[in-house]
Amino acid sequence: MHDHRPVLLVIAHGSRDPRHAATVHALTRRVRSLRPGVRVETGFLDFDAPSAPRVLDRLAAEGVRDVVALPLLLTRAFHAKSDIPAVLREAPAGLRVRQAEVLGPSPLLLAALERRLYEAGLDPHHKRSTGLVLASAGSTDPEAIAVIAEIARELRHTGWCAVRPAFASAALPRTEDAVRELRASGCDRVAVAPYVIAPGRLPDRIAAGSREAGADVLAEVLGDSLELARLLLTRYDEARVRDPRAFSCAATASGGRRASVRPRLLPVVIRPWSSP
Repeated sequence: MHDHRPVLLVIAHGSRDPRHAATVHALTRRVRSLRPGVRVETGFLDFDAPSAPRVLDRLAAEGVRDVVALPLLLTRAFHAKSDIPAVLREAPAGLRVRQAEVLGPSPLLLAALERRLYEAGLDPHHKRSTGLVLASAGSTDPEAIAVIAEIARELRHTGWCAVRPAFASAALPRTEDAVRELRASGCDRVAVAPYVIAPGRLPDRIAAGSREAGADVLAEVLGDSLELARLLLTRYDEARVRDPRAFSCAATASGGRRASVRPRLLPVVIRPWSSP
């Protein structure tokens, strides 16, 4: 039995690649296991079912009154600024909807990245002699690109030989070019960490570039990592304490674009994890 806390609606982009939806559902199952008292639903913007509008309609028909809509996105690019607010503005009138912040940046994401690297075979003792490529999907949004560059700078301070951002689309450099640059700079080995949540065309492009350039370690996507599941609940809790009118007021005032509230990345000490 669920209590009266708001329903958590995780809104994912969707993909023609079935691995995407499978990964999203695995992640939301982990979220449910961490917080059994919270009802967790999943909706998609495109390609996969159920669509986010359909889930909102169903929740309203069931008598649900409060929803936290959480974008399953790492940066505040177009989908977070435009697509998702547009969907939420069309939610049934009986629903009070809060839009949570996007997931990044966060120290939990840094921890998830390192977990995946250690799982892929990176020896933690080799960290200081290893160059790291932070490989994201890419975006035409300058804010999103700047956030990736900032995260790369933060990672450099956690003990890597060097860190370079890379992008699978819309921006440069590509993964293979960043791998070659780190190799040429004198790093003993190079690891690639995909800064993406689920498999698909762009993560496959990251993997292909990594193999083409001869990276020593290629991590898996963030997927259903424990840290990512905890981060979803952190964003849910943050949104719960906001006034339910906050989304609708901000959307009306700014055409769906809310002021960016980016948590400051704090230095963290990350040690290798064993898989849960």
